[in-house]
Amino acid sequence: MKQSLIIAEAGVNHNGEMKLAYQLIDVAAEAKADYVKFQTWKSEHVISKFAPKAEYQKETTGEEESMLEMEKKLEFPFENFVLLKDYCKQRGIGFMSTPFDIESAKFLFSIGVDMIKIPSGEITNLPFLEVIAEHDCPVILSTGMCEIEEIEEAIRILTSKGNANISVLHCNTQYPTPMQDVNLRAMGTLKEKFGTPVGLSDHSLGIEVPIAAVAMGAEVIEKHFTLSRDMEGPDHKASVEPEELCSMVQAIRNIELAMGTDTKHVTDSERENIAVARKSIVASKPVLRGEMFTTENITTKRPGTGISPMKWYEVLGSKAIRDFEEDELIEL
Repeated sequence: MKQSLIIAEAGVNHNGEMKLAYQLIDVAAEAKADYVKFQTWKSEHVISKFAPKAEYQKETTGEEESMLEMEKKLEFPFENFVLLKDYCKQRGIGFMSTPFDIESAKFLFSIGVDMIKIPSGEITNLPFLEVIAEHDCPVILSTGMCEIEEIEEAIRILTSKGNANISVLHCNTQYPTPMQDVNLRAMGTLKEKFGTPVGLSDHSLGIEVPIAAVAMGAEVIEKHFTLSRDMEGPDHKASVEPEELCSMVQAIRNIELAMGTDTKHVTDSERENIAVARKSIVASKPVLRGEMFTTENITTKRPGTGISPMKWYEVLGSKAIRDFEEDELIEL
Protein backbone atom coordinates (compact mmCIF):
# COMPACT_ATOMS: atom_id res chain seq x y z
CA MET A 1 0.00 0.00 0.00
CA LYS A 2 1.25 3.47 -0.88
CA GLN A 3 2.22 5.48 2.18
CA SER A 4 -0.04 8.40 3.02
CA LEU A 5 1.41 11.87 3.36
CA ILE A 6 1.35 12.90 7.02
CA ILE A 7 1.30 16.64 7.69
CA ALA A 8 1.90 17.72 11.28
CA GLU A 9 -0.03 21.00 11.52
CA ALA A 10 1.83 23.40 13.79
CA GLY A 11 -0.41 26.20 12.55
CA VAL A 12 -0.35 29.05 15.06
CA ASN A 13 0.56 26.88 18.04
CA HIS A 14 3.92 28.68 18.18
CA ASN A 15 2.02 31.55 19.85
CA GLY A 16 4.05 34.04 17.83
CA GLU A 17 7.38 32.84 19.28
CA MET A 18 10.15 31.48 17.06
CA LYS A 19 11.57 29.40 19.91
CA LEU A 20 8.30 27.49 20.14
CA ALA A 21 8.14 27.16 16.34
CA TYR A 22 11.56 25.50 16.29
CA GLN A 23 10.46 23.16 19.09
CA LEU A 24 7.39 22.21 17.09
CA ILE A 25 9.59 21.34 14.12
CA ASP A 26 11.71 19.16 16.40
CA VAL A 27 8.60 17.33 17.64
CA ALA A 28 7.26 16.74 14.12
CA ALA A 29 10.64 15.50 12.90
CA GLU A 30 11.02 13.13 15.84
CA ALA A 31 7.49 11.81 15.23
CA LYS A 32 8.56 11.07 11.62
CA ALA A 33 5.83 13.14 10.01
CA ASP A 34 6.47 13.94 6.35
CA TYR A 35 5.83 17.66 6.68
CA VAL A 36 5.36 20.26 9.37
CA LYS A 37 2.98 23.01 8.35
CA PHE A 38 2.63 26.58 9.55
CA GLN A 39 0.27 29.39 8.52
CA THR A 40 1.28 32.56 6.67
CA TRP A 41 -0.80 35.71 6.55
CA LYS A 42 -0.86 39.49 6.84
CA SER A 43 -3.59 40.16 9.38
CA GLU A 44 -4.79 43.41 7.77
CA HIS A 45 -5.21 41.59 4.45
CA VAL A 46 -7.24 38.77 5.96
CA ILE A 47 -9.37 40.13 8.80
CA SER A 48 -11.41 43.32 9.05
CA LYS A 49 -11.51 45.21 12.31
CA PHE A 50 -15.18 44.27 12.57
CA ALA A 51 -14.66 40.48 12.20
CA PRO A 52 -15.85 38.52 15.27
CA LYS A 53 -14.01 35.59 16.76
CA ALA A 54 -15.30 32.09 16.26
CA GLU A 55 -16.99 30.63 19.33
CA TYR A 56 -14.15 28.18 19.95
CA GLN A 57 -11.71 31.12 19.80
CA LYS A 58 -13.74 33.01 22.37
CA GLU A 59 -13.70 29.94 24.61
CA THR A 60 -9.92 29.51 24.34
CA THR A 61 -8.71 33.13 24.22
CA GLY A 62 -11.52 35.20 25.76
CA GLU A 63 -13.69 37.96 24.33
CA GLU A 64 -11.71 41.03 25.35
CA GLU A 65 -9.74 41.32 22.10
CA SER A 66 -10.98 41.22 18.51
CA MET A 67 -10.07 38.51 16.04
CA LEU A 68 -7.75 40.99 14.33
CA GLU A 69 -5.94 41.73 17.59
CA MET A 70 -5.64 38.03 18.36
CA GLU A 71 -4.23 37.18 14.94
CA LYS A 72 -1.74 40.08 15.04
CA LYS A 73 -0.16 38.50 18.12
CA LEU A 74 0.20 35.17 16.31
CA GLU A 75 1.42 36.52 12.97
CA PHE A 76 5.00 35.86 11.83
CA PRO A 77 6.81 38.22 9.42
CA PHE A 78 7.74 36.66 6.10
CA GLU A 79 11.44 36.41 6.96
CA ASN A 80 10.60 34.00 9.81
CA PHE A 81 9.34 31.43 7.35
CA VAL A 82 12.65 31.43 5.48
CA LEU A 83 14.35 30.55 8.77
CA LEU A 84 11.76 27.87 9.55
CA LYS A 85 12.11 26.37 6.09
CA ASP A 86 15.90 26.19 6.53
CA TYR A 87 15.51 24.56 9.94
CA CYS A 88 13.11 21.98 8.52
CA LYS A 89 15.77 21.06 5.98
CA GLN A 90 18.31 20.63 8.79
CA ARG A 91 15.90 18.35 10.66
CA GLY A 92 15.06 16.29 7.57
CA ILE A 93 11.36 17.14 7.43
CA GLY A 94 9.40 18.90 4.72
CA PHE A 95 8.27 22.50 5.19
CA MET A 96 4.78 23.72 4.37
CA SER A 97 2.69 26.75 5.21
CA THR A 98 -0.87 27.69 4.44
CA PRO A 99 -1.34 31.18 2.96
CA PHE A 100 -4.48 33.15 3.82
CA ASP A 101 -4.03 36.06 1.42
CA ILE A 102 -2.60 36.69 -2.03
CA GLU A 103 0.60 38.38 -0.86
CA SER A 104 1.38 35.47 1.45
CA ALA A 105 0.72 32.94 -1.32
CA LYS A 106 3.08 34.74 -3.68
CA PHE A 107 5.72 34.90 -0.95
CA LEU A 108 5.53 31.15 -0.34
CA PHE A 109 5.85 30.44 -4.03
CA SER A 110 8.88 32.75 -4.15
CA ILE A 111 10.82 30.78 -1.52
CA GLY A 112 10.05 27.46 -3.16
CA VAL A 113 7.53 25.13 -1.57
CA ASP A 114 6.83 21.52 -2.48
CA MET A 115 3.07 22.07 -2.37
CA ILE A 116 0.55 24.71 -1.38
CA LYS A 117 -2.37 24.22 1.00
CA ILE A 118 -5.64 26.06 0.44
CA PRO A 119 -7.50 26.38 3.76
CA SER A 120 -11.22 25.77 4.00
CA GLY A 121 -12.01 29.44 4.50
CA GLU A 122 -10.47 30.42 1.16
CA ILE A 123 -12.27 27.89 -1.02
CA THR A 124 -14.78 30.58 -2.08
CA ASN A 125 -12.13 33.32 -2.50
CA LEU A 126 -12.02 33.63 -6.28
CA PRO A 127 -9.08 36.10 -6.61
CA PHE A 128 -7.03 33.98 -4.21
CA LEU A 129 -7.81 30.76 -6.10
CA GLU A 130 -6.82 32.35 -9.40
CA VAL A 131 -3.39 33.26 -8.03
CA ILE A 132 -2.87 29.69 -6.84
CA ALA A 133 -3.99 28.41 -10.25
CA GLU A 134 -1.31 30.48 -11.99
CA HIS A 135 1.48 28.48 -10.35
CA ASP A 136 2.50 24.97 -11.35
CA CYS A 137 2.58 23.63 -7.81
CA PRO A 138 0.76 20.67 -6.25
CA VAL A 139 -2.33 21.83 -4.36
CA ILE A 140 -3.94 20.44 -1.24
CA LEU A 141 -7.51 21.68 -0.99
CA SER A 142 -9.29 21.58 2.35
CA THR A 143 -13.08 21.42 2.14
CA GLY A 144 -14.44 22.29 5.59
CA MET A 145 -17.76 24.21 5.62
CA CYS A 146 -18.27 23.32 1.94
CA GLU A 147 -21.08 22.01 -0.15
CA ILE A 148 -20.07 19.74 -3.01
CA GLU A 149 -20.89 22.43 -5.59
CA GLU A 150 -18.46 24.87 -3.94
CA ILE A 151 -15.67 22.30 -4.09
CA GLU A 152 -16.46 21.61 -7.73
CA GLU A 153 -16.23 25.30 -8.62
CA ALA A 154 -12.94 25.73 -6.72
CA ILE A 155 -11.42 22.78 -8.59
CA ARG A 156 -12.66 24.22 -11.88
CA ILE A 157 -10.86 27.49 -11.14
CA LEU A 158 -7.67 25.75 -10.02
CA THR A 159 -7.53 23.54 -13.11
CA SER A 160 -8.38 26.40 -15.49
CA LYS A 161 -4.65 27.10 -15.92
CA GLY A 162 -3.81 23.43 -16.42
CA ASN A 163 -2.84 22.45 -12.87
CA ALA A 164 -4.57 19.15 -12.23
CA ASN A 165 -2.27 18.11 -9.36
CA ILE A 166 -4.87 18.51 -6.62
CA SER A 167 -5.54 16.50 -3.48
CA VAL A 168 -8.89 17.08 -1.79
CA LEU A 169 -9.14 16.84 1.98
CA HIS A 170 -12.39 16.14 3.76
CA CYS A 171 -12.58 18.45 6.76
CA ASN A 172 -14.81 19.72 9.53
CA THR A 173 -13.68 23.09 10.86
CA GLN A 174 -15.18 22.90 14.32
CA TYR A 175 -12.39 22.83 16.93
CA PRO A 176 -12.70 20.15 18.22
CA THR A 177 -14.96 18.29 15.82
CA PRO A 178 -17.69 16.21 17.51
CA MET A 179 -17.34 12.56 16.52
CA GLN A 180 -20.83 12.48 15.05
CA ASP A 181 -19.81 15.25 12.63
CA VAL A 182 -16.54 13.74 11.39
CA ASN A 183 -18.35 11.90 8.57
CA LEU A 184 -15.38 9.93 7.24
CA ARG A 185 -17.44 8.30 4.50
CA ALA A 186 -17.57 11.65 2.73
CA MET A 187 -13.99 10.96 1.60
CA GLY A 188 -15.34 8.26 -0.68
CA THR A 189 -17.83 10.70 -2.16
CA LEU A 190 -15.05 13.20 -2.90
CA LYS A 191 -12.95 10.47 -4.51
CA GLU A 192 -15.81 9.29 -6.69
CA LYS A 193 -16.89 12.81 -7.64
CA PHE A 194 -13.53 14.38 -8.46
CA GLY A 195 -11.21 11.45 -9.13
CA THR A 196 -8.41 13.10 -7.14
CA PRO A 197 -6.35 11.77 -4.26
CA VAL A 198 -8.34 12.36 -1.06
CA GLY A 199 -7.47 12.71 2.57
CA LEU A 200 -8.48 14.18 5.88
CA SER A 201 -7.74 17.41 7.69
CA ASP A 202 -8.74 16.31 11.16
CA HIS A 203 -9.81 18.45 14.11
CA SER A 204 -11.31 15.71 16.28
CA LEU A 205 -9.85 14.84 19.66
CA GLY A 206 -7.50 11.87 19.85
CA ILE A 207 -5.79 9.94 17.07
CA GLU A 208 -8.27 7.24 16.09
CA VAL A 209 -10.03 9.22 13.34
CA PRO A 210 -6.96 9.81 11.13
CA ILE A 211 -5.93 6.18 11.62
CA ALA A 212 -9.37 5.06 10.45
CA ALA A 213 -9.18 7.49 7.54
CA VAL A 214 -6.01 5.83 6.27
CA ALA A 215 -7.70 2.44 6.43
CA MET A 216 -10.50 3.96 4.34
CA GLY A 217 -8.14 5.21 1.65
CA ALA A 218 -6.87 8.62 2.79
CA GLU A 219 -3.67 9.54 0.97
CA VAL A 220 -3.09 12.73 2.97
CA ILE A 221 -3.53 13.22 6.71
CA GLU A 222 -3.28 16.59 8.42
CA LYS A 223 -3.44 16.86 12.19
CA HIS A 224 -2.88 19.81 14.54
CA PHE A 225 -0.28 19.28 17.23
CA THR A 226 1.04 21.30 20.13
CA LEU A 227 3.70 21.15 22.80
CA SER A 228 0.93 21.15 25.41
CA ARG A 229 -2.84 21.47 25.33
CA ASP A 230 -2.55 23.61 28.47
CA MET A 231 -0.89 26.44 26.56
CA GLU A 232 -2.79 29.64 25.82
CA GLY A 233 -3.97 30.12 22.25
CA PRO A 234 -6.93 29.34 19.98
CA ASP A 235 -5.91 25.88 18.65
CA HIS A 236 -4.03 24.13 21.45
CA LYS A 237 -7.09 22.49 23.01
CA ALA A 238 -7.97 20.69 19.76
CA SER A 239 -4.41 19.51 19.08
CA VAL A 240 -2.50 16.35 19.91
CA GLU A 241 0.56 16.47 22.14
CA PRO A 242 4.02 15.17 21.10
CA GLU A 243 3.57 11.62 22.39
CA GLU A 244 0.18 11.35 20.68
CA LEU A 245 1.63 12.62 17.40
CA CYS A 246 4.31 9.92 17.55
CA SER A 247 1.68 7.29 18.29
CA MET A 248 -0.51 8.50 15.43
CA VAL A 249 2.28 8.39 12.86
CA GLN A 250 3.37 4.92 13.99
CA ALA A 251 -0.19 3.62 14.01
CA ILE A 252 -0.79 4.96 10.50
CA ARG A 253 2.36 3.28 9.22
CA ASN A 254 1.30 0.04 10.90
CA ILE A 255 -2.15 0.23 9.31
CA GLU A 256 -0.60 0.82 5.90
CA LEU A 257 1.45 -2.35 6.32
CA ALA A 258 -1.57 -4.23 7.65
CA MET A 259 -3.76 -3.29 4.68
CA GLY A 260 -1.63 -5.49 2.43
CA THR A 261 -3.05 -6.57 -0.92
CA ASP A 262 -6.38 -7.93 -2.09
CA THR A 263 -4.91 -11.44 -2.43
CA LYS A 264 -5.81 -14.06 0.17
CA HIS A 265 -2.86 -16.41 0.63
CA VAL A 266 -0.76 -18.14 3.25
CA THR A 267 1.90 -15.72 4.46
CA ASP A 268 5.47 -16.71 5.23
CA SER A 269 5.01 -15.80 8.89
CA GLU A 270 2.08 -18.20 9.38
CA ARG A 271 3.16 -21.05 7.14
CA GLU A 272 5.00 -22.86 9.94
CA ASN A 273 1.78 -22.88 12.00
CA ILE A 274 -0.06 -25.10 9.53
CA ALA A 275 1.43 -28.28 10.96
CA VAL A 276 0.78 -27.12 14.51
CA ALA A 277 -2.80 -25.89 14.16
CA ARG A 278 -4.32 -28.26 11.62
CA LYS A 279 -5.24 -31.88 12.23
CA SER A 280 -4.46 -35.25 10.70
CA ILE A 281 -6.26 -38.58 10.70
CA VAL A 282 -5.04 -40.66 13.67
CA ALA A 283 -5.95 -43.90 15.36
CA SER A 284 -8.52 -43.38 18.12
CA LYS A 285 -7.52 -46.73 19.63
CA PRO A 286 -5.04 -49.50 18.72
CA VAL A 287 -5.55 -50.79 15.17
CA LEU A 288 -4.10 -54.11 13.98
CA ARG A 289 -2.56 -54.71 10.58
CA GLY A 290 -5.24 -55.69 8.05
CA GLU A 291 -8.02 -54.22 10.18
CA MET A 292 -10.48 -51.94 8.36
CA PHE A 293 -10.52 -48.24 9.25
CA THR A 294 -13.94 -47.18 10.59
CA THR A 295 -15.43 -44.29 12.49
CA GLU A 296 -14.84 -46.39 15.59
CA ASN A 297 -11.07 -46.62 15.30
CA ILE A 298 -9.94 -43.34 13.66
CA THR A 299 -10.40 -39.65 14.49
CA THR A 300 -8.75 -36.29 13.78
CA LYS A 301 -6.15 -34.67 16.01
CA ARG A 302 -3.17 -32.36 15.83
CA PRO A 303 -0.52 -32.17 14.42
CA GLY A 304 -1.30 -31.61 10.77
CA THR A 305 1.69 -33.54 9.46
CA GLY A 306 -0.20 -36.64 8.40
CA ILE A 307 -3.17 -37.39 6.13
CA SER A 308 -5.54 -34.44 5.97
CA PRO A 309 -9.06 -34.90 7.38
CA MET A 310 -10.23 -33.72 3.96
CA LYS A 311 -9.36 -37.28 2.81
CA TRP A 312 -11.54 -38.83 5.53
CA TYR A 313 -13.65 -40.85 3.13
CA GLU A 314 -10.59 -42.14 1.29
CA VAL A 315 -9.29 -43.59 4.56
CA LEU A 316 -12.60 -45.05 5.74
CA GLY A 317 -12.99 -48.63 4.47
CA SER A 318 -9.31 -49.09 3.65
CA LYS A 319 -7.16 -51.58 5.57
CA ALA A 320 -4.30 -50.87 7.94
CA ILE A 321 -0.93 -51.57 6.34
CA ARG A 322 0.57 -52.16 9.78
CA ASP A 323 -0.27 -51.95 13.47
CA PHE A 324 -1.12 -48.46 14.78
CA GLU A 325 -1.19 -47.43 18.41
CA GLU A 326 -3.65 -44.89 19.79
CA ASP A 327 -3.00 -41.30 18.51
CA GLU A 328 -0.52 -42.49 15.88
CA LEU A 329 -0.76 -40.85 12.43
CA ILE A 330 -2.51 -43.13 9.96
CA GLU A 331 -0.62 -44.12 6.83
CA LEU A 332 -2.05 -45.75 3.73
